Amino acid sequence: MQANWVEYRRDSDGERLGWIIDEEQSYTAVDLLGERRFTTNDWLEAEQYLNNLGLAYLSERYELRTKSGEWVPVRIVGLSPNEILVKIEDFGALEMPMTTYHLPFPKPQQLRLR
Repeated sequence: MQANWVEYRRDSDGERLGWIIDEEQSYTAVDLLGERRFTTNDWLEAEQYLNNLGLAYLSERYELRTKSGEWVPVRIVGLSPNEILVKIEDFGALEMPMTTYHLPFPKPQQLRLR
């Protein structure tokens, strides 16, 4: 994250929805995974984009490429501007051990939508 990344929070509840990168002549909306999503020359359009995007994409199905090169299903269980925490998808099974991976922010290529 750079100094020109401005945190954007939803007005209604203060929830962080992402950042807007101020690039002097344009503004880029960045999601909570650090992915650049939308660029415009209007700050308010960038805000509206993040409002419309919301947080639902965080509950989507993702997969992670392991060191062996295998793609395994994972679920995002935590994130911050410093790291992304995912766990092996266990579909809510209580008897399964929780295997987690700490990934760098922004989202690395080894994590993708399934």
